[in-house]
Amino acid sequence: LAMASQTVIMVQPQFSAAQQPGEWQTGLLDCCSDCSVCLCGMFCFVCLNCQVARDMDECCLSGSSMAVRTLYRTKYNIPGSIVGDFCSIWWCTPCALCQLKRDINWRWELGIF
Repeated sequence: LAMASQTVIMVQPQFSAAQQPGEWQTGLLDCCSDCSVCLCGMFCFVCLNCQVARDMDECCLSGSSMAVRTLYRTKYNIPGSIVGDFCSIWWCTPCALCQLKRDINWRWELGIF
């Protein structure tokens, strides 16, 4: 039997995709960009909190936590810091939660969430 010549690849080609820096799609105080999220955040905060937590596969009441905001920000490479996340959640909880939900909705529509 004749042996067929085979090329042996010793080194596999490498592909590295550097993740591009992301950004929040709306500002912290851009409530008018999605009035339904804003109204839900103002008048039914617990409902919005649970929606965000469900979207992030977390416990129902953890949606407005600093940990969830930091997890989301780092997952999508959004610049910021834990201190900034803490300040947003501590002093402007409804606005920070609305911003997070608007961003989730935007990424969901694009199919990148």
